[in-house]
Amino acid sequence: MPRTLQIDRRLFVVTVGLCLVGAVMVFSSSAVVAREQYHNGYWFLIRQLVWLVFGLAGMYALMNMDYKKLRQPKVIFTGLGLAFLMLLGVFFLDRTHQTHRWIRMGPLGIQPSELAKLVVILYLAWFLEMRRRRREYEINDVMNTLAPALGPVLLLAGLVIAEPDLGTALMILLVALVLFYVSGLSMRYLGYVAVGALPFFYFFVMRVPYRWQRILSFLSPNSDPQGHGFQLLQSLIAVGSGGLTGVGLMESRQKLFYLPEAHTDFIFAVISEELGYLGAIAVIALFAYYGWRGIRIALKAPDEFGRLLALGITTLVVGQAMINLSVVLGLLPTKGISLPFISYGGSNLLVMLLATGVLLNISQHAD
Repeated sequence: MPRTLQIDRRLFVVTVGLCLVGAVMVFSSSAVVAREQYHNGYWFLIRQLVWLVFGLAGMYALMNMDYKKLRQPKVIFTGLGLAFLMLLGVFFLDRTHQTHRWIRMGPLGIQPSELAKLVVILYLAWFLEMRRRRREYEINDVMNTLAPALGPVLLLAGLVIAEPDLGTALMILLVALVLFYVSGLSMRYLGYVAVGALPFFYFFVMRVPYRWQRILSFLSPNSDPQGHGFQLLQSLIAVGSGGLTGVGLMESRQKLFYLPEAHTDFIFAVISEELGYLGAIAVIALFAYYGWRGIRIALKAPDEFGRLLALGITTLVVGQAMINLSVVLGLLPTKGISLPFISYGGSNLLVMLLATGVLLNISQHAD
């Protein structure tokens, strides 16, 4: 008798729980700013809920579609082509905050760089699985495996850097590195990556004044408390003000025009202030649980494609969450990386839910 397919219900509940926490905290952290800027305290919340509906619908569709259909070359290369054209197209559109990151569609906008994250995972899972299945070339074959695998990844990451958005590009490269490593990449090549990162750091960080200033401010935020160190200091004040149980939902003081990006990249600081240590730990626990379920799904996946796909998605979600939390807590230099499912931002929310839909679909076929 055939086995009844069932999704990982615990992962589903955790994902929906994170989205609900996000909706509540987006409203709490943005209501005053929205009322001041748009004369409507629900402005950010409404937009977030619209994207949440789209994302949940997409997640539902993908979790009920066999993930093996994503292995088809026409799907892979359509995704790569679409991501490339969208990333290229943003340079011909109006700049937003001195960057080329958005494609506007009326009142809504989408960031192609977010789509590129999922496309890269899909491409590498397909390509590396194909190489391992055919056994014609090993993973450490530079010309026949590494070069064609890295080519599209570096092209997309390069376009993202040019927007400029170094944080998202590094996230794409981090996920790619994890997938190469679990596929058997030699430690020798990982050493080459470390050495190759040095000139990258010099040209894209040290030689770019505002990025280098972020490094200096991270090392010594008190040296410029009203300038480059302002955001980090305000974040730490918010986190420290929460105590054990917080000052109460909607009662944050730092969100009142003190903490920049309170409803986006630094929303965890507001969570820590309003819900305290217990609330912050609860959010961290939800992401840790998501990571555990994701790794479990990857280990039990019925094929190499599903394993790599599940691992890439888990790395994307949990890795991005860890980077965001580290930035908010002053463990990493300030960078525009949103907290998955929670930060305000439709593109990231949509892509994270679509990716989770694929992960839930793989869980149905796990042994």
